[in-house]
Amino acid sequence: MDPSNSNPSENNEAQAVKQIFILSGQSNMAGRGGVDKHKHWDGVVPLESSPDSHRIFRLTPHLHWEVAREPLHHDIDTKKTCGVGPGMAFSNAVKERVGVIGLVPCAVGGTAIKEWARGQHLYENMVKRAKAAAQGGAEIRGLLWYQGESDAMSQHDADCYKQNMEALIHNVRTDLNLPSLPIIQVALASGDVKFREKIREIQKEIDIPNVVCVDAMGLQLKEDNLHLTTEAQVELGRMLGEAYLTHFMKAEAHA
Repeated sequence: MDPSNSNPSENNEAQAVKQIFILSGQSNMAGRGGVDKHKHWDGVVPLESSPDSHRIFRLTPHLHWEVAREPLHHDIDTKKTCGVGPGMAFSNAVKERVGVIGLVPCAVGGTAIKEWARGQHLYENMVKRAKAAAQGGAEIRGLLWYQGESDAMSQHDADCYKQNMEALIHNVRTDLNLPSLPIIQVALASGDVKFREKIREIQKEIDIPNVVCVDAMGLQLKEDNLHLTTEAQVELGRMLGEAYLTHFMKAEAHA
């Protein structure tokens, strides 16, 4: 995972113009697939999540491009052990249609949506990273968002979720100057049962143009009953890829 191990041809490929996807939210976007109860990642990378040194890159914390490999968030979500998330499986699912992909990992485990409000560090860092990624002619193609478990723990947070999520969508589109930025959010697969369904209903019913939702409910969870397994993350990546190709590539073809 050390970019210093990259060979010269990989470095040349990293200069290619990219189609940018932001990965954001909390731990299930950052990825906990293959991380055991002792906080060790098993190192297993499914074929669907394999690196592609010619077509899939990621932006490091220092705003440099490198070949993307699992765990994508290892130096972004640094307070926890990261494993497999949906980002690589998504990229492999769409690369034939999209072209060279640049992933911008921003997710941080355990974060509530109020921590992603404009002016907060997480939000401002996400916008800064996205703008850096878009330099040199790259195009930001979408935001993949998986968050809400932390907001399912209290009535107040659940009651505010719709307003906060809609504000996030508006703010990120405004600050990136992309009023129609495609956003795919994931409806929760887990979280506190008290308000999980309320959060899920809000996620599935947000009615804003170019915002779609994929439902993670039913995907396999680890023993903690909170985080997706490696296999579930691969399936989620496929689902996100299918949603992007179905809802947004067709629209571009007719643009």
